[in-house]
Amino acid sequence: MRTEQKVAVIIGASQGIGADALAYAQEMSNPPQTLYGIEDSAVGLPAWMLDHDARSYALIARVFAGQPEGLTRDDILDNVTLYWLTTTAVSSARLYWESKLAFFAPKGVAIPVAVSTFPDEIYTAPRSWTEKAYPKLIHYNRLPKGGHFAAWEQPELFATEIRAAFKSLR
Repeated sequence: MRTEQKVAVIIGASQGIGADALAYAQEMSNPPQTLYGIEDSAVGLPAWMLDHDARSYALIARVFAGQPEGLTRDDILDNVTLYWLTTTAVSSARLYWESKLAFFAPKGVAIPVAVSTFPDEIYTAPRSWTEKAYPKLIHYNRLPKGGHFAAWEQPELFATEIRAAFKSLR
């Protein structure tokens, strides 16, 4: 694929990042304490968590329909239960509240950085942007599957990426 075609694909994909895809980030960037009503609800919390984004929702729906996706029904219920029993849903949202930087602005991070992009993530950063944002990029890889919750959805792929990414620093 030519560079112009890649840019067109990225722009097309990024246009879908508007209000729908970033609604959760926008909600949590407001005082996350407004989510307390959801956190202590055995129905509200899973509804909030499972409907994070369209691709994650589709993955979870496929799991509950019996399709093998790397997750099981128990994995999904365990994750929701962990947040509910420990009342950590609101504290997990604080990242969005505390991070007031521009979302797509290159950061100029000066330490070694590794980036793995997963195709079902809300936004997959192109290598060209990643290299500008992280001048000391030591690893960049596009994975065949996984999404916003890649470590949870594809733990084996994620662990392999961590090992490959930081092997040069041993």
